[in-house]
Amino acid sequence: MKLRKGDKVIVIAGKDKGRSSTIVRVLPSKNMIVLDGLNIVKRHRRATQSTRKGQIVDKSMPVHVSNVMLADPKSGKPTRIKILRTDGVYQRVAVKSGEQIK
Repeated sequence: MKLRKGDKVIVIAGKDKGRSSTIVRVLPSKNMIVLDGLNIVKRHRRATQSTRKGQIVDKSMPVHVSNVMLADPKSGKPTRIKILRTDGVYQRVAVKSGEQIK
């Protein structure tokens, strides 16, 4: 998976199409990522005996990596990623601008 925690991405499909966010968590075994403040669902929490009261909580759910693209560091538009190897070191590079991604 070419995406990492902390990358800025743009959603290209789904209910949040066109919105941008940062990656909070990566789930490589399922090819999913969790985005900050996107793909929100309501979670109904049951009250326990004395510690917690019943409430409705907003929760971010995972999104498949095919539904997002990395934001180009230069222009901010969606771009693909290529991996270059120079002197034994792998670097992620944006295809549109050719700039290195942290």
